[in-house]
Amino acid sequence: MGRLPERDTRAGATNRRFKWRPSNALIAVIFLLIFTIGPYLAFTGHVPFTSYGYQLEATFSNGVNIAANSPVRIAGVDVGRVIGVERDGDATKVTFTVEGKGRPIHDDAFAAIRPRIFLEGNFFVDLAPGSPSAPELASGETIGVSHTSTWVQIDEVLTALQAPVRADLSRLLQGYGTALTHQPTAAEDETQVPEVQGKSGAEALNGVFRYGGDAGRYSAQVTNALLGTQPRDLSRLIAGAGRAFGALARNEEDLKGLIVNFDVFTGALAAQSTNLTATVQRLAPFLDEFHGSLVSLNKTLPPLRAWAIELTPAVEELPGWIAAGKPWIEQAYPLLSGKEGGGTARLLAEATPGFAGAAQAGKAIALPQLNRISLCTSRVLAPTFNQTINDQFSTGGPNYREFLYTLANFSGWGQTFDGNGPFVRIQPGGGDVLTEAPAPEGNLTTDKQVFSRTIAPPIGTQPQLAGRPPKKPDVRCDSNPVPDVNGPLGQVGAPSPAAVSP
Repeated sequence: MGRLPERDTRAGATNRRFKWRPSNALIAVIFLLIFTIGPYLAFTGHVPFTSYGYQLEATFSNGVNIAANSPVRIAGVDVGRVIGVERDGDATKVTFTVEGKGRPIHDDAFAAIRPRIFLEGNFFVDLAPGSPSAPELASGETIGVSHTSTWVQIDEVLTALQAPVRADLSRLLQGYGTALTHQPTAAEDETQVPEVQGKSGAEALNGVFRYGGDAGRYSAQVTNALLGTQPRDLSRLIAGAGRAFGALARNEEDLKGLIVNFDVFTGALAAQSTNLTATVQRLAPFLDEFHGSLVSLNKTLPPLRAWAIELTPAVEELPGWIAAGKPWIEQAYPLLSGKEGGGTARLLAEATPGFAGAAQAGKAIALPQLNRISLCTSRVLAPTFNQTINDQFSTGGPNYREFLYTLANFSGWGQTFDGNGPFVRIQPGGGDVLTEAPAPEGNLTTDKQVFSRTIAPPIGTQPQLAGRPPKKPDVRCDSNPVPDVNGPLGQVGAPSPAAVSP
């Protein structure tokens, strides 16, 4: 078992422990700081010479009894405190802080001063942070007086209900009762619509309830329509209305001008009260007629909505279609320029009068003649060419083919060394058979007969020649009958020329 070390009892080696004790003056200063700074920090909650962090200002028409260190609440939860209250003209400007748990605060935020107890006292700032779609307020920005409100105090209510006011309110209630029970005179009925003539105010109001059912139903339809067709349509509508009202609030001077102009407008309406009364009287029949139009319009809206829904995919494809059409448009511009399409259009414009004149002339002259030629071809020439010549040389086909065969034979006859040349097909003159024939027209001699010799007597002539047909220029070709190629003149006739000796 160990033992404790012995004390060093050597001379001059005494071991002493150093102990420090503050002076009385220092102790007094420390207590003074504790009892001055401590209460300050307890009541202000802020370290001097440091920033308050995120803070906002709000302008109230009446600061009521709001004071520094009053709480700032959002939905009943403390998120900050008031750090300053000062006069701003006829209004009160309140400066307050907002902790991180209360942010963000948007530019459509609303601030109200409310009491924490019923009989007033311990006021606080009730802060509504605004809509999420609105931009956030930066530190140091101000919430305008149009977005603030103050608590109406009991003394203000009692002050408003002074004896003259109470007397006016009594007269108002008496007048309202008289208006409900008063029976109108004949002169008063002259300015009223027929539906309320001879009725008291209460009876006329009772008549309103006849239309209450329809009005309520239609109001329900309008309210249901306000819900929209997609989720959050109503919230987007409210947010849009909030932005619109926020813009009005930010432009207070313009809003004042609007109110002044509206006052001028209503004054002008008041100056035309007689005409306005007549207009209102005629409004009821118009609304009765207009109701039918609204019913028809209501029936039209469902198909129109279905059409719009069906059109949605096409609208979604429209940007791609436009993008695809841009190259075509870029090429169409030079195509339609004056050097290309524009020049062609100009030339066509210059030529159009001539074309129109030619078309008009052709309509009066050429078209009738072409029509007659077409009729002659289809009614006379084509049926004639389609007939078959029935003789010993017949091919069994239409005669227009034999005509074309003749052209091919003529081509062959012109060839010398193919077996179908003139030495084969042309009968040379000479022989012991003498033939004669009438001299052709235009004969250079005075002889009426011409003679020749052949090696064989001619056996006949086909077709027979009967002289030239009569010329009748006033008879249309298509009115002639179709010639019969197998008729009497199409048979074999007497030979010409004919043999006169063996």
